[in-house]
Amino acid sequence: MLPTRLCHLPEARARFGDRIDRLAAFFGRVDPLADDVVAAIEGTPGGWHLFDEAARRGVERVAGAPAAFRALFDQVEHVPMWVDWDTVDRGGGVLLRAGPLGGLVLALKSLVLGYASPAGNKPLVFSGRLQEQAPRRLHETARFVQATITPGGMRPRGEGWQITLKVRLIHAHVRRMILASGRWDAAAWGAPINQHDQAGTSLLFSVILLEGLRQVGMRIPTAEAEAYVHLWRWSGWLMGVDPELLPATEAEGVRLGEVFSATIGEPDEDSQRLTRALLDAPLRVAKTRQDLANAKRVVRFSAAMCRTLLGAEMADKLAVPRTPWRHMVPFVRRLVSSVELVRENVPFGDVPAVWAGTRYWDRVVEIGLAGAMAEFGLPQRLARAA
Repeated sequence: MLPTRLCHLPEARARFGDRIDRLAAFFGRVDPLADDVVAAIEGTPGGWHLFDEAARRGVERVAGAPAAFRALFDQVEHVPMWVDWDTVDRGGGVLLRAGPLGGLVLALKSLVLGYASPAGNKPLVFSGRLQEQAPRRLHETARFVQATITPGGMRPRGEGWQITLKVRLIHAHVRRMILASGRWDAAAWGAPINQHDQAGTSLLFSVILLEGLRQVGMRIPTAEAEAYVHLWRWSGWLMGVDPELLPATEAEGVRLGEVFSATIGEPDEDSQRLTRALLDAPLRVAKTRQDLANAKRVVRFSAAMCRTLLGAEMADKLAVPRTPWRHMVPFVRRLVSSVELVRENVPFGDVPAVWAGTRYWDRVVEIGLAGAMAEFGLPQRLARAA
């Protein structure tokens, strides 16, 4: 049964039939393997350190590793036959080639659409991390993406592989704290960080991001798009998303995304607050008067780009402001299209683009984390109740 907040679906059922009801079951499903690991960590002295060591060296080399660790690593160390490492790396190359455009679309389309779900955004609201630490949370997301798209990063023991597992446990830990708080409305929202919402996030990082890159003028051949979806299918597998909800092709992901869109409900006030926190993030890190002036320009341009990527209707629902910078967006699109045309017609044109994109993601992480490593540790408390 769907959460009450999402039972607005007569038209959706007419369009998608019983797929809506089959999807409904995933609102109540979570990630038992990760939940068991988090419980074991809390009951084991130095549990998080042990898990980190197991991810780096292998659980069999960690003395005293709880049985729950072994169960999780049995799953994630099994590489399904459909995983092809060359294809995974080619998929990462799509976002490396995109460079700053990838970061732009990730923030202003994928993440914002994640906030639009009134049920899916509640764990973020409860954790308080985006409203209280928006800039750092954004850069941690960039670190996760950078590690995911780096060649070799998603192989077992690779940096992206390890970070993905840590993010999976962070989700389980937040779920555990939310349920213990007594503040969660399961009838309205389903289970916290449920399979529906996890799979929806995977789609935001894959097919929705591809859509956004094309909106800003990138030319992505079918083979590259399929490789990119393959990468995020593997990422979703590691994240604990049910295999039923992991598309194998872009077309399959687009169709699945349409069903998901019919079940998320209308944006609420939390959606608007989270969107505002993301757009205003540059203002929070400005240190000088000049920094602040530059940050204000970035915020206005970001709002204009966000409205373009989302469409006016969704942007209005999320209270994304209209700014004169909207006149710059067509110019950006034409510029990107021109650069793409040159790249396609110059021998080895992808090579400098991938190099520059790699430098971009490295620099984003370096500047954003101010020289510190992203810890991806378990949060210690929820935000205070309003």
